[in-house]
Amino acid sequence: MTSGFDLGINGRVALVTGASSGLGLACADALARAGARVVLAARSAERLADAAATLTGDVTTIETDLSEPGSATRLVEATQASVGAPDILIANAGGPPPGTFSTTALESYPEALQLNLLSTVELCLAAVPGMRERRWGRVVAITSISVREPIPNLILSNTARAGLTGFLKTLSREVAPDGVTVNSLQPGVHETDRLKTVYGDDLSAVAAGVPMGRVGDAGDFGRIASFLCSESAGFITGAAIPVDGGAAHGLQ
Repeated sequence: MTSGFDLGINGRVALVTGASSGLGLACADALARAGARVVLAARSAERLADAAATLTGDVTTIETDLSEPGSATRLVEATQASVGAPDILIANAGGPPPGTFSTTALESYPEALQLNLLSTVELCLAAVPGMRERRWGRVVAITSISVREPIPNLILSNTARAGLTGFLKTLSREVAPDGVTVNSLQPGVHETDRLKTVYGDDLSAVAAGVPMGRVGDAGDFGRIASFLCSESAGFITGAAIPVDGGAAHGLQ
């Protein structure tokens, strides 16, 4: 565990999905540095191995595909069998394909809802009861700033993540008396491999659209997520927090 502010989660089991790169990996790194026993989950075993090699501490990898119904339950069961029941859940998944109302067929919605809504619901159904029994737990879902301000040409993501936000808010109130907190983080643009794939290495044009004049740092995002998982954040629940450098225009 690194020196500095003690998050109080040393030895806690943390399951992080979508953890082979980007914001998911940044969250896993911050949790590992805080002393948590981290389980990385993603679709590619090779990419998981590469990601795990960048971390220090107690790290385990589990290959899974959350686009398949039932996979989230099996993931939690595998985590419990190999490391222990998860005390911390970071729910993260890649976004569905772009599209508008006019270009998106009805048949495209179930897959998007499975990946960006139902998989997290299933993860919570599998992991949260144990947290409630132990009277301690942290759930942090990574959604998108599109929940606060829908992004054009991303109707599938806008729809699924908004639904997930409603689920998380409802869940947070139900499990709060049991010492379990449920929050979400709404990222704007952050410097990740995914962003560079879309825009290239020169992100100046993207940064120009952010009031702070720069894109976000994935490491900073991970540390924000890890704080929400800390003992000190035990009175924060039901929150949907934008991490976007001020890019969203709404009052809330």
